[in-house]
Amino acid sequence: MSDYYKILGINKDASAEEVKKAFRKLAHKYHPDKGGDEKKFKEINEAYQVLSNKEKRAQYDRFGRVFDGSSGEPGFGGFGFGGPFSNAQGQNPFGEIKFDFGGDMGDLGDIFDSFFEGLGVKQKRRTYQHGSDIQVIQEISLEEAFRGIEKKIKYKVFVRCEKCNGLGYDTKAGFDKCEVCGGQGEIKEVRQSFFGNFMQVRACSKCFGTGQIPKKVCEVCSGKGRIVGEKTVNVEIRPGINDNQIIKIQSAGEVGERGSKEGDLYVRIKISPHPIFKREEENLIIEKEANLVDLLLGRKLEIPTISGNKLKVEVPADFDLKNSLRISGEGMPKFNSFGKGDLIVQLKVKTPKKLSSKVKKILEELSEEID
Repeated sequence: MSDYYKILGINKDASAEEVKKAFRKLAHKYHPDKGGDEKKFKEINEAYQVLSNKEKRAQYDRFGRVFDGSSGEPGFGGFGFGGPFSNAQGQNPFGEIKFDFGGDMGDLGDIFDSFFEGLGVKQKRRTYQHGSDIQVIQEISLEEAFRGIEKKIKYKVFVRCEKCNGLGYDTKAGFDKCEVCGGQGEIKEVRQSFFGNFMQVRACSKCFGTGQIPKKVCEVCSGKGRIVGEKTVNVEIRPGINDNQIIKIQSAGEVGERGSKEGDLYVRIKISPHPIFKREEENLIIEKEANLVDLLLGRKLEIPTISGNKLKVEVPADFDLKNSLRISGEGMPKFNSFGKGDLIVQLKVKTPKKLSSKVKKILEELSEEID
């Protein structure tokens, strides 16, 4: 059984004003639109709906519950973002219902006003379309991924209208009060159904939640505050970046309507296949053809590296040619870390196509000597 007094953090003898004050403080803190806990918010609202009503509070104090469907206990109604008739999986078979206040609408202003306290001003519910996120693909070479590089990227996207500075209207021309919402910026709709009364608050579609209609709309962007244009950004690609890795650049995406929030830019890095090296995380793999005679004579092999240098590597004695040589620190840089991976050399032993009788005789003598 929920303790509504404990949920609101008040005593049982708290006055109606103290109940309201506690609710406003907690609702402002836990409202989901402000990043709060939705479950906690539902509990707070449930407690307030009971304790703010004199009759319901009296029932709760006497019996520990109310009997008009407002307590939210099992078998009763309640408040929820999924609707008051959600099933065990949180699904509402009757469709989405924003708010449920039963047959008692109460003081609805307490619920909406509490979300926007702090500055002492009630915020408008604007319906401007914010800018979309954009993704572009930037191809680089393995050498560029090794060294790191800065790339200049150009892409077509919605940009801010310079004529109206992204507002969509001429500020000097002034505004008229929206006749649809009466300057409130929002429209409240109360609907009655078999299940009770439901209130829905939505931003006014005529004034986009501002409560004002500009007298002069920008002729360049037709009031949108944005036009199709081109953006250019410099992207820093750090050494050791991986294929398909994404770099996020905040606010470099699409510009929103009428000065609303911009989207982000996501740059997906594609590393071109290399003709010599194959990459496995921070290690590089290279195949090297080796002459059998050179291996027997202990001659050093010349191995190219991704940095452009060439190394002289000697194959150790008694080396199993099925294994690979590992050269430490000659691979790719470890991304956002220290050190480098290894260069792994896979040997492909090459035998002569044809041996002369002289060579065969020498090899037979060599074989006897080795044995």
